[in-house]
Amino acid sequence: MYIGNTDISNLILLTPKRFGDERGFFSESWNRKTLAESGIDIDFVQDNHSLSRAVGTVRGLHFQSPPHAQAKLVRCGRGRLFDVAVDVRKGAPTYGQWYGVELSFENGKQLLIPEGFLHGFMTLEPDTEIIYKCSDYYAPECDGSVRFDDPDIGIEWPLTDVEFTVSAKDRDAQSFADFDSPFTY
Repeated sequence: MYIGNTDISNLILLTPKRFGDERGFFSESWNRKTLAESGIDIDFVQDNHSLSRAVGTVRGLHFQSPPHAQAKLVRCGRGRLFDVAVDVRKGAPTYGQWYGVELSFENGKQLLIPEGFLHGFMTLEPDTEIIYKCSDYYAPECDGSVRFDDPDIGIEWPLTDVEFTVSAKDRDAQSFADFDSPFTY
């Protein structure tokens, strides 16, 4: 497994090896021992899988606050998506900065997002599936979101010529200026 750092500390891009033949391929998407040897020791407790039918569907920017904060390991099961993480750890030199990467079935890349980040994505193909592991269980009382299109964050979403499909929750999310982050660096 290739383990690559990003410009934001603790935000890691993983690319599992694929072993292929005429039947297709095999890939090990997560191995606790392999990652622990690289200093990544996260106990994932829940797997999530969602389907977005329309191109330009945006979900996020979501977070789950302490005491049920979540690290996530995100990959694309089908289609293509632009995955985004925003550092909201107070005191971090990269506070408020975002990182985006295309995840697809074809490229097999995964984004490891630690606690203390907002997370969101935009679908780039119809019927795109996102699959991700979480380090804590869903806790609705700790669930929150910040606007995906907040100018103070300035995410450069790759599709600008489509009408975004967004839930009411995400459309009505708080601004970044009003967000009092519960996370520290």
